Formats: sequence, structure tokens, C-alpha cells
Amino acid sequence: MSFRKDFVWGEATSAYQIEGGCYNTGKGLDIWDVFCKEKGKVYEGHTGDIACDHYHRFKEDVALMKELGIKAYRFSINWARVFPNGTGEVNQEGLKFYHDLVDELCNAGIEPFITLYHWELPYEIYKKGGWLNREIVEWFSDYAKFIVEEFSDKVTKYFTLNEPQCFVGLGFLNGVHAPGIKLPIRDTFLMAHNALMSHGMAVKKMREAAKQDIQIGIAPTGTMSYPDSDKKEDIEAARIHLMSANEDLYNWTWNVTWWSDPIFFGEYPKEAVELYKDYLPEITKEDMELISQPIDFYGQNIYNGHRVKMGENGKPEVVKRYDGFPKTALGWPVTPECLYWGPYFLYERYKKPIYITENGLSCHDTISLDGKVHDPNRIDFVSRYLSQLKKASEDGVDIRGYFHWSLLDNFEWNSGYADRFGMIYVDYPTQKRIIKDSGYWYKKVIEENGENL
Repeated sequence: MSFRKDFVWGEATSAYQIEGGCYNTGKGLDIWDVFCKEKGKVYEGHTGDIACDHYHRFKEDVALMKELGIKAYRFSINWARVFPNGTGEVNQEGLKFYHDLVDELCNAGIEPFITLYHWELPYEIYKKGGWLNREIVEWFSDYAKFIVEEFSDKVTKYFTLNEPQCFVGLGFLNGVHAPGIKLPIRDTFLMAHNALMSHGMAVKKMREAAKQDIQIGIAPTGTMSYPDSDKKEDIEAARIHLMSANEDLYNWTWNVTWWSDPIFFGEYPKEAVELYKDYLPEITKEDMELISQPIDFYGQNIYNGHRVKMGENGKPEVVKRYDGFPKTALGWPVTPECLYWGPYFLYERYKKPIYITENGLSCHDTISLDGKVHDPNRIDFVSRYLSQLKKASEDGVDIRGYFHWSLLDNFEWNSGYADRFGMIYVDYPTQKRIIKDSGYWYKKVIEENGENL
């Protein structure tokens, strides 16, 4: 037993983080273009104006993917690059860039997986209220329909939204991401509801517009929960903990069931509805029917987790991490078990095929004296996590693929260029690419389909 024969080995990126080409390309402003220009919002005033210059260097980047034996590439389309105003007139130069990228991938034997929204909200849509305006259900779904009309002859796999937990929570609840504001809690619940309806309407319109059968999913995230031991009560405690509503209202978006139950079950989780009842918008039966359009797979961005045990009071209890617990350069805990138990619990609840749409770590990577980039920490981390994912697959979880985050070092949101997640090093002053040791290691893992992890 191992990974399935047709397991998809991939890399992932997002438009604003790598493309550059923000100006003189017909692209409209998105909220990150504006946010990055505000003093003190992003580390050392960094912006995505140039990023990895993927807009001009995509052929080189696809060639590097081919060299590494990558089977699939998950990337996002910048809504504002295609529709500078969010709706209406199409920027033909921007559209051509994505067509050229898809053609380059297909010619290299790499399957494109398109993410429709990885936080690149057109600024013109934001000025109309963005996710607070119910009209976004039409605006977003019309954009999604257009992309499918354009690309479904070649691209059959799509994700609607990436990490709504982040773009609502980090963008509008605690304001560390674009647009960098703190809204009343009530407003963030309305945004979440509109985002889920936008997803549902997009699924509907995409299926109608497709030139062939397409598969659609969504890519949420969350801190997974894993048991302190193999005891039944600890496993149950971890399960309950993962699926519980977050009682901290200023972090309520970090919540698995609020975003996924409506899609798969057609209703918000009852316990959470009771907890959040004072902040909820009007929710109709028609809304829930729209949100729960059938989807084909479930993407999940998983980086770390909490160790959980059953407390003496019969309630789940998070186990404190020991002193000196391993962590990444970004300070995130290293918890490989989350890539077994996360998919295990999610598959048990939602019974949909799973793609790990992001997983990886930030390291303090540098070019060594020999001109190479040695990143043993990344090899060790990914090996540990993939071993757990392999175990989940062997234990019956339907895991279809794994997308490492990220192909390239890139603009890491409010951290700017301080953190490096790539298997390919980017020297930003020269834009020179160097495949790290982890890239060559990953190539071997792909060739062996993970047999020797």
C-alpha cells in the first residue's frame, strides 16, 4: 500500500505573490496593490510590484517545474488582471498571459489547477463594498464563468476560494492583511456568508459554461487537531476540538465547520449558530441551497496542528508544547501528525476526495559558498509530513494529491520577502532562480511516488 498510482504531485503559488507586472500591463489595482503602499503595513515596506517577475519569466519557471518532474501546478488568476474594474471590460493582455501560461504548462506535461480567488480582490469591487455587498455573488460568479469559458478546453480542475478564514479574518477582523481594516464582528459574518454564496453561484455557472466535464473544489485552511495518544478518548477529543466553533470572536474565522458544513450539508453547524447568533445576517433556505452546490473534491491547506487530549472534565484540552518545541523560521510549530489526523477527520466527516492544496515551511535559506542552496530543514519537514499523509492514504483516506507551498520564494503577504517557502530560491535583486536541495529531493520522491518516504 502507498499513494494511489495516479497521485498528483504538485507545487502551488498565487498571483500577487509571484507575478509582478502590476503596472503598464492593463491590470487594475487590487487590494494588495493599495495595502502595500500604506506605511507600516508590510515588512520593511515591501510590495508585490515586481515579486518574482513571473509575469515576464513564466516560461523559465515552467521549464524549472518540468526539470523537477512536477505533475501539476496550482496557481491563481488575479481577478483584477483580467477584469481591471472587477466587471465589464476585459484586459486582453492579462488574459493572454494566462492563456500563454496554460499552454506552456500543457506543452510541458504539467496539469494546471486554477484557483479563482487567492485574495486578489479588485480595488474597484472593494470600493463598492466588496464581500459586504451581496452583489459580489454575481460579480464573482460572472468572473468565474468567464474563466471557465476561456480555459475549460484545456483546464479541468478549479478551486473557487483560497482560505476564506484568512481573507475575511486577517483582512477584516484583525486587519493584518489587505485591506487592513477592523470591521464589526457582525460585518465579518455577512462577508463570510456572501463569500460562501459566491462560491455556490460560481460552481453553478462554471458547470453551465464548461466546454467539457470539469471538477471543482474549494481550498480552506485551519489548524488541525491531533490526539495526544492512541486512546479512544484522546482521538475523540481531537475530533471534537477540530470540529468545534471558535469561542474567541476576534478569531472566529479559524473554524473548520463554519466554512465546510454549509457546502457539504447545506446548513451551518447548530452549535456555532447558537454561539454566534447575535452576529449573524439573515440566512434563507435559498441561500443554503445555493451554497451547497455539489463539488467534486475538497482542498485543504495544512501547516500545523494542536495536540489534544480528553480533559478530566470530559472536554477536549490542548496539550502545552514542551520547552524548545521545534518551529519553522516563521515561528510555526512543526507537527507532522496534523497531515495524518487532519485529512482523516475531514474525510470521515465530509466524505470527499482530498487534495492537500498547500503545505510547507519557511526556512532561513541563503546561497552557500558553493553557489547552491542547502535546505535540510525543508527536506526533513516535508519528508515527515508526507510520511504522515502516506499513512492516511494507506488507512483509507481518499487523498488525490499534494501541492507543496511553494514553487518559488515569493512575497509572503505582510511578511514581504522576509520568509522563504520555495523549493526554488529567488535572488530578488537579479531574479536569478536556484533549485534548492529540497527541489532535487522532491523530484526523487515524485519519481518513486513516495514509496521510499
